[in-house]
Amino acid sequence: MDLKVSNGPGPGDERTTSLLLLGFLQSCPHSCFQRELEALGHELSGHLFHDDELQTDGNRCSHFPLAAEAETDSERQEEAVREVARQLAQIGDRLEGSIRPGMVAGLASRFSVRSLSEEDRRQCLAAALEQLMQTCPPDVDHEKTQLLLTMLLAKKIADHSPALLRDVFHTTVTFINQNLLAYVRNLVRNMAPKK
Repeated sequence: MDLKVSNGPGPGDERTTSLLLLGFLQSCPHSCFQRELEALGHELSGHLFHDDELQTDGNRCSHFPLAAEAETDSERQEEAVREVARQLAQIGDRLEGSIRPGMVAGLASRFSVRSLSEEDRRQCLAAALEQLMQTCPPDVDHEKTQLLLTMLLAKKIADHSPALLRDVFHTTVTFINQNLLAYVRNLVRNMAPKK
């Protein structure tokens, strides 16, 4: 039983969600933003793939007593996240047609406004998601559909305007962590191989 109380996403959640979205976007081989995605992947790899923190003296401090066991756990979780991302990308292919080009162009235009705050970007994403959710059948898994559509919106905006990938990526990760974190945690937990 996990007795840890959290008021929001922790560093591990940020890592998981970033890895999930990165894996999802990497599963879209025919997109216009591959060069930008590769650069973002390299930028993120330094802190996404390590479970330790850099201390002020420059040394790494592991959260786990046994570094080898921690690395194995981290690799297992990373593979589980990547598998979830691949599966979601496959399902997302079927939903992609429900996102109208006009909506994508409007979102890309809003995200291009440099004076727009991060909160305003999240609200734009939320409004578009709410609009899309109204077109979904009532019997679908609500949270799964929300997660898929959120990541598809990020993909479509980046496809429309590749230069926006970094901003869209960070806004989407924050949005998912604020609204769908418990669902993402469950997806990864259910996918992770048992010890």
